[in-house]
Amino acid sequence: MRTSTSYRNKSRTPLTRALSGAAVLVFWVAVWWLIAWRVNQELLVPTPLLVGKTLWRLVQTATFWKAAAASLLRVAAGFASGVAAGVLLGLLTYRFEWAAHLFSPLLKTVRATPVASFIILALVWLKTDTLPAFIAFLMVLPIVWSNVDKGLGQTDRRLLEMARLFRFGKRRTVLHVWIPSVMPYFLSACTTALGLAWKSAVAAEVICRPEDSIGRLLQTAKNHLETAEVFAYTVAVIVLSVVLERLFLALAKRLGRRFNANEEV
Repeated sequence: MRTSTSYRNKSRTPLTRALSGAAVLVFWVAVWWLIAWRVNQELLVPTPLLVGKTLWRLVQTATFWKAAAASLLRVAAGFASGVAAGVLLGLLTYRFEWAAHLFSPLLKTVRATPVASFIILALVWLKTDTLPAFIAFLMVLPIVWSNVDKGLGQTDRRLLEMARLFRFGKRRTVLHVWIPSVMPYFLSACTTALGLAWKSAVAAEVICRPEDSIGRLLQTAKNHLETAEVFAYTVAVIVLSVVLERLFLALAKRLGRRFNANEEV
C-alpha cells in the first residue's frame, strides 16, 4: 500500500493536489455547516462562519500569539529532548543486549500508558509550566527509540562488509552506511512523534493550565460556555500542527537528500 500511495502522490501535479485538498476541505466544511444548521444551537455547534469570525478576532490579540508562542516553545523543548533521548537509547539498546532487556519494558510501558494518566501523575511532581514539555518528551521518546533501533537492525550487512573491505574506517562507515540506513526510520518517527507531541502537550495544558498557553485559553473558553471560541482555538491548534509538520517535512527532505535517504517520509 505504501508503494501505491507513493506512486499516486507522485503522479499528481501540485495544482491537482491543491484542488483536491480544497475540494475535501469544502466538503467537510459543508458537512459541519449542515450539522450546525440541523442542531440550530450555537452553544452546541457554532457555524463555520461564526467560528471563522471568532478566530479572526482572536488572532488580532496579543494574548493569542503570546499563548501560541509559549505552547510552541514547550512542544519544541519536549520534542527535541525526546528525539535526543530516543536516539541515544536506540543506539544503546541496539549495541548492548543488557540495555535492551533493561529499557525495553519501561519504554513499552510508556508507549502503552494513556496520556491522561501521565498528566495526572506528573502534576504531583512538576511545575505546571514544565509539565506539557515533559508529556511531549514522554510521547516522543518511545517512538524515536523503537524506529532508531529498528533502522540499525535493518542495516544491510553487505554494505558493512564492503565498508570493511574498502577500509572506510568508523567515521566514513557511520556517514555513508549507518546514517543513510537509519535516516528513513528516524524521519518517519519524528514526523509521527511531532503531531503526537503537539496534541499531548496541549492536552496537558488544558489540565494543568499554565500561564500563556493555548490549553489554558481553551479551558477558559469552555468554562465560560464560549463554544465558538473553543472551536476557534481548536482550529488554531490544527493549523499550527499542520504548519509544524510542513516545516519539518521540508527539513526532512533536505536531510534525506544529504544522507542519500530517498525513501518517502
